Amino acid sequence: MKYLFAAAALAGALWAAQAPAQAPAQDDGEAKQRALLASLHYQSGVISLDKANAHITVRPGFHFLGHDDSRRVLEGYWGNPPDDSVLGMLVPDDAGFDSDHSWAVVLSYSDEDGHVSDEDAAKIDYGQLLKDMQTSIHDANAERKKAGYDAIELLGWAQAPRYDATGKRLYWAKELSFAGRDVHTLNYDIRVLNREGFLSMNAVADVSDKDRVLAGMEQVLPMAEFDPGHRYADFKPGTDKLAEYGLAALIGGGIAAKTGLLAKFGLMLLALKKFVILIVAAIGAFLKKIFGKKGGGTVQ
Repeated sequence: MKYLFAAAALAGALWAAQAPAQAPAQDDGEAKQRALLASLHYQSGVISLDKANAHITVRPGFHFLGHDDSRRVLEGYWGNPPDDSVLGMLVPDDAGFDSDHSWAVVLSYSDEDGHVSDEDAAKIDYGQLLKDMQTSIHDANAERKKAGYDAIELLGWAQAPRYDATGKRLYWAKELSFAGRDVHTLNYDIRVLNREGFLSMNAVADVSDKDRVLAGMEQVLPMAEFDPGHRYADFKPGTDKLAEYGLAALIGGGIAAKTGLLAKFGLMLLALKKFVILIVAAIGAFLKKIFGKKGGGTVQ
């Protein structure tokens, strides 16, 4: 299962005021970042997501960045490793990239595992699922520390999981704590199911901006629609590929999966008021693979 959550941060060395020789390089870097942001091509209206056989109807209050501009932000501005899978980003008008309250919604698509059945929707015990996720993340900290990363704790739901059976949209938000950071992190996830897989729409922010983000994601939730022939109802049993997991595994990242499936779940973390990527593979009680930087509260 491929969960790609894009977002990023430049967590470079701190600039010392008493070192004027470094100022020109710092100023030049800031100028390049300003130029990059000024060159972005923001879009509105109906945007086609060809790789997902879907489209986004951008609502007032947001603008869309396409694949190329999103990569420029994620890799050139925020310092992520190259990733060609990002479909685009939704950026709120009132919290741009240079804002102290900056947040964005990163879009990606997964069809590797096939159609995700929602038959378990009414059976999921979200309270127990949360406890299982908390235990798994906590127990993984020993391995994280050995690898040189800071500890993570899942504090609870910032918004309990909900499933819109009509629109085939699953959405939830988590509150996380990272060692070395006084401010907790909000991670908001949306999965829109279709015939072949699902569209991911993910955002991250400080918990202090929770009300702003939750209100914004309510606007984002209905923006994505799949094209005819690729909608959830178009699934053909016996012909189309069926995923080996259900909705619980989408939330728990394999913690609730009963098939022994190698599952991945993504947590988008906020550090130094910018975004970083965290793609985590959950195998049993520890993290299989982590991409990111060590120390300083910047975790990936």
